[in-house]
Amino acid sequence: MRKQIFITSLMLLMVAGSAIRTQACTNFLFTRGATVDGSVMITYSADSHTLYGELYYKPAKDYPAGAMMDVYEWDTGKKLGQIPQVRHTYSVVGNMNEYQVALGETTFGGREELFHQPTAIVDYGSMMYLAMQRAKTAREALQVMTDLVEKYGYYSEGESISVSDKNEAWIFEIIGKGEKEKGAVWVARRIPDGYVCAHANQARITQFPLNDPENCIYSKDVITFARAKGWFDGKDEEFSFSDTYAPVTFSGARACEGRVWAMFNRINGDMLQYQDYAMGHVTKGKWGYATNRMPLWIKPDKKVSVHDAMELMRDHYEGTKMDMTNDIGAGPFNCPYRWRPMYWTTDSTNYFVMERATSTQQTGFVFVAQSRSWLPDPIGGIHWFGVDDTYTTVFSPMYCGITKVPHSYAEGNGSMVEYSPTSAFWAFNFVSNWAYTKYSYMIKDIQKVQRELELGFIDQTAKIDKEAAALYKTDKNKARALLTSYSVKTGDATVARWKQLGEYLLVKYMDGNVKKEKDGKFETNGTGQGAYPMQPGYPKWWLKEIQREHGDVLQEVKVK
Repeated sequence: MRKQIFITSLMLLMVAGSAIRTQACTNFLFTRGATVDGSVMITYSADSHTLYGELYYKPAKDYPAGAMMDVYEWDTGKKLGQIPQVRHTYSVVGNMNEYQVALGETTFGGREELFHQPTAIVDYGSMMYLAMQRAKTAREALQVMTDLVEKYGYYSEGESISVSDKNEAWIFEIIGKGEKEKGAVWVARRIPDGYVCAHANQARITQFPLNDPENCIYSKDVITFARAKGWFDGKDEEFSFSDTYAPVTFSGARACEGRVWAMFNRINGDMLQYQDYAMGHVTKGKWGYATNRMPLWIKPDKKVSVHDAMELMRDHYEGTKMDMTNDIGAGPFNCPYRWRPMYWTTDSTNYFVMERATSTQQTGFVFVAQSRSWLPDPIGGIHWFGVDDTYTTVFSPMYCGITKVPHSYAEGNGSMVEYSPTSAFWAFNFVSNWAYTKYSYMIKDIQKVQRELELGFIDQTAKIDKEAAALYKTDKNKARALLTSYSVKTGDATVARWKQLGEYLLVKYMDGNVKKEKDGKFETNGTGQGAYPMQPGYPKWWLKEIQREHGDVLQEVKVK
């Protein structure tokens, strides 16, 4: 049989912390020395079955002394309490502020006994967006976040957070202290220049330097808290944050670290040695610490461009043992998506059958935040933004200095339960969901338009950079107006083009047929009617599977 039924692993998943995480995100981090142009970049896909993809925008604002602000949990909208407002906040476009500070996150959960802190006011989302409104550098953002949770408590589960500015990129990991203590324990490490890091719903900081405050900072009780809980009794320098507060399990390696490995494997030729770990085979040693983990960061074989970063966010484990395009689950048209849940149970055995790749159907929004030190801040930061599945989205340039966002991406234009004909989210979901029906055919049409747009935007932004930088010297407001006009027009034009693509795909692939084309137009029969379409049917391997499963019913019976 050409294709085998896809049972990737047979494992009992009932151990603590091993449940497959369905609300999951992916982050990649690129330092200046690792990129083609010397920019710092982070990527983030916000993956949730309930998150509506839209581009958040908060303008800069002044507040009177003594002003208070309400804090709402980002995931649910639940009001958590009030905290004092600062006198001035910075503008934020998506997850990037006007000073090129950008943040992304992935939830790792961790020890369940640390999840609940009833008196806490600050959740991870509020913590991040408040930091962007209040910080001019990555280090300031770290200070804002840690000060907030120390003073007001930490409401969320464990989080890994990417923090970047035009000079540095940091990975910051934090988890609460449970019901009896306020605040959190945490560690933040600066990614060495020339290196690349990533996280995907599994805590990744293990051992860390205790006396290098320039490159590593941590809560004063990060080790003593673990000792008091009886989770660690070794020397301080042996302490591992991840292995103590969020021990890696089968699903932590397979469904989470696997995404990190897939990216590392695409840019570094030495990563095959960690493939077994990425497939979920974790070996444990003293204190239950994993002994075969991947490095926290790696050096790429060649420098990464902004388009490379976009493409790295597009991955279904192609070319690896976990390739989602080459098993029976992909169907006859090689669709690299698996509908949830990710596992099933038969005869008391749990089967993990649905790989969790970087590209996934439930993405709300995705971005590549590019920070460039050689340009003024409003021009140097570009928040390349898209909605829906990374493989079929388009990253549109949104400069961090803009004063409004495109209507098609704006908050309130549609929702997860309200269709809007002018919404980017619904335009992109129409194309992706239609493509799932005949993927191997439609994805070629999609990628052609996708690449034309993205590569065109990269060329255009070079010209806009130059024009805006010259204007910025004499009139900062006019420069920001130029950036705003360009970003808004580009975003709305992207959505218009994608709706046009959706109409084209609907006409071309209607009813499972494929219409013939010539010179960019659908062929006719010469009298105005459409030419008879191609009917490529199913691949031979799929027909053989049908024959094997149902051949006795479908076999032609000869008339005697």
